[in-house]
Amino acid sequence: MTHDTAKRPERAKTALVTGASQGLGRALAQGLAAAGWRLIISARGADALETVAKELPAVAAMPGDVGDSWHRAGLAEAVEEAGGLDLLVNNASTLGAAPLPPLADYPRDALERAFATNVIAPLALIQSLLPDLRARRGAVLNISSDAAVEAYEGWGGYGATKAALDQISHVLSVEEPDLAVWWVDPGEMRTQMLADAMPGEDLSGEPLPEDVAVPALLRLIGERLPSGRYRAADLIAAR
Repeated sequence: MTHDTAKRPERAKTALVTGASQGLGRALAQGLAAAGWRLIISARGADALETVAKELPAVAAMPGDVGDSWHRAGLAEAVEEAGGLDLLVNNASTLGAAPLPPLADYPRDALERAFATNVIAPLALIQSLLPDLRARRGAVLNISSDAAVEAYEGWGGYGATKAALDQISHVLSVEEPDLAVWWVDPGEMRTQMLADAMPGEDLSGEPLPEDVAVPALLRLIGERLPSGRYRAADLIAAR
């Protein structure tokens, strides 16, 4: 009796990346696609998202705002159609009030919107997709910032939202020990968000997301490092 010892092909892993139409989200989606991941990508700008989708294989583009319950329901349906979820990347974010005001003058409605986008929406998406992530012992990657832990003038509103996201991530890592939960400071990058935060500044010396942050995040994901807070610069330095 003979036995077929050939290895079965590995199941393609599926990742959902929010805020994938530009900046870090776009670059990470491209990096994951190159590594063989199937993708579900989301962003508010439908035209920009479609442009990204045309660049990628095995992708489902779902335009919408993760703050909207109907859009989260649509993403959950896309995950079901894909057969499950291995990685959720909460990258969609808002700077809040811009140019960056001091806390003494921070508009409260703008701060409420920033918390809704940067904290409530990612948690709501995690909640809706937890059964799928648990089923595959998947991972959650929440994009944080050094503004979550450092005191930078003008960054109080944005930093407060990222500090809250850090704490949610930390508690989730304790409550869901079978998942990998990472919250990562990608460092300063040449993105539209940084340009909006620092109008008139020359950002040509800042690295592009694909040059530093993406290699660090791909290492984190590929090696499935322990749950925790990471800096992209440290992940690159440790290679």
